Amino acid sequence: MVVASNNKGKIREIKQMVQDISLLSLSDIGFTDEIAEPFHTFEENALAKAGEIYRFCGKNVFADDSGICANALNGAPGVDSAHYSGTRDDDANLQKLLANLQDKDDRSGYYKAVMCLLWDDETYFFEGICEGTIIEQPVGDGGFGYDPIFVPNGYDKTFAELSPEIKNEISHRGKAVRKMVAFIKEKLEETAS
Repeated sequence: MVVASNNKGKIREIKQMVQDISLLSLSDIGFTDEIAEPFHTFEENALAKAGEIYRFCGKNVFADDSGICANALNGAPGVDSAHYSGTRDDDANLQKLLANLQDKDDRSGYYKAVMCLLWDDETYFFEGICEGTIIEQPVGDGGFGYDPIFVPNGYDKTFAELSPEIKNEISHRGKAVRKMVAFIKEKLEETAS
């Protein structure tokens, strides 16, 4: 199955969670183009990515679109998280979010991930949400993206400080991936019986 992503951090996280299924990255299948994400919803962008890769290789494929949503900013950066600053630069995006939240009392927010799975010519979506607080200064050097400024509810450390195992257990992407993996295992069992 193909992961429609070139994001090394994202692929590493997903591979840690999906051990029973052989995953191919875009470089494994020889896909080198940039995939456009022109839409205004996570679902549409995930479907656009998965569809392009499915047409390229004909294999079962999944793609995710995810982002961080600040409640005080009406859900921004949201679907624009990867290029919030105008570039695909994690630090520039993080700094812009911090600047836009500087005068806000409400620091609550959430990460959202939507997985689109194209499996045997059918389309399925799986969603995960992780709520938390967006802190004022980056802390920790793990993870990627906005992880150094996001503290999930029930924890006192950022995603960048938590171990990959804990992050994968509670994260938006972890929740969506587990739903998708359970679905795939069910499909495989149906096929085997």
